[in-house]
Amino acid sequence: MTTRQPRAELPRDWPPHVAEARPWRQTVSRGPKADRELREIVVQRPPFIADARLPHDRSLQITMGSALSGLAQLDQTHGRKLGALDQLLLRTESVSSSKIENIEAGFDDYGRALHGVRANASAVSMASATRALAEVIADAGTTGSLRQEAMLSAHRELFRLHPDMREKSGFTRTVQNWIGGSDYSPRGALFVPPPPDTVTGYLDDLFAFANRDDVPILVQAAVVHAQFESIHPFIDGNGRIGRTLIHAVLRRRRATRHLTVPIASGLVAHRDRYFDALGDYRQGYARPLVGMLTNATLVASHESRRTATNLHEIGRDWEEALGGVRNGSAEKRLLRLLVAEPLVTTAMVAERIGGSEADVARVIERFEEAGVLTRSGRRQRDRIWSATAILDELQDLTVRIESVTRGYDADRD
Repeated sequence: MTTRQPRAELPRDWPPHVAEARPWRQTVSRGPKADRELREIVVQRPPFIADARLPHDRSLQITMGSALSGLAQLDQTHGRKLGALDQLLLRTESVSSSKIENIEAGFDDYGRALHGVRANASAVSMASATRALAEVIADAGTTGSLRQEAMLSAHRELFRLHPDMREKSGFTRTVQNWIGGSDYSPRGALFVPPPPDTVTGYLDDLFAFANRDDVPILVQAAVVHAQFESIHPFIDGNGRIGRTLIHAVLRRRRATRHLTVPIASGLVAHRDRYFDALGDYRQGYARPLVGMLTNATLVASHESRRTATNLHEIGRDWEEALGGVRNGSAEKRLLRLLVAEPLVTTAMVAERIGGSEADVARVIERFEEAGVLTRSGRRQRDRIWSATAILDELQDLTVRIESVTRGYDADRD
């Protein structure tokens, strides 16, 4: 095991953030006396990066090449043949990204929220994050560019059901925000982003960098994410929206065409180290985050291939448990649906595979008797059926990615 080299001994990749003193006065007098009497704060101004070039060593280049090769292989081999895999990986990524922000919910609640059935606030938030992630990726793939309009639309989707943030959703901040410290002022904050009047200029600069084609793909994805987090353009939701931009870069650069691999599962494995890497970026060291993102991509691609194989095996086990399924039948259509949608309602199945709800209820009953589906929810309107084998595989995928990523990072300590 190697010892991590002190930052002071490493060459900076570009200028660090610059501290700038700014006058401060609370608009509403609240909190401790020290907060009310605060008259000056120190914000951190990141460098502009539209034309920046990041030096990287050959070993990192080789690892990035391997990660992108594995990603492409997964995308080309399974992306076209198993479209359902994208839905599963997309949701796994969204759940892991939410976990980084300490937003967690069980898969049953998450499924209810996805289908508009009553669920807790965390599950609703996770479902909204899933839709926001899909929206940003789809826009990058369709337009061939990263667009601020898509970022704002995703933020609107993320918070459109949130009672406190609904009116602020889809708009960049007009007030000073901060990370950590007091709830009432930036006193003692871990990080104070640039002032609100600079956000527009910083975002223009960021998206100019994000739409370049002469930057290594994973370097670009990591820097776009880190710079976004430094700008912190929203009152809330910066982490989740910022991580969607990683996948938007991958899609725009055609590193992926069909799938969204759960990279955040690799980042959540070392949540503190991930935040440390964002802190390193603010000091002018981008390579730690590039390395983390590269390792997470490498592991997530490999483990997602394993999940693709497992999904085929689960499908065969289901057919055997059902005593055989006729091609073209409602049962066959439901089996295909469950691979992409392991949490279903009767109404949703009727809409997706066709047939009356009464007919679908009989098919679901057969699946339940065979152990393919498990019922939850006592009342009919809250009832949801779970394909537990798929859900178990998704949970296992997350655990495998986290475990292997920890091993990769331990080897590099």
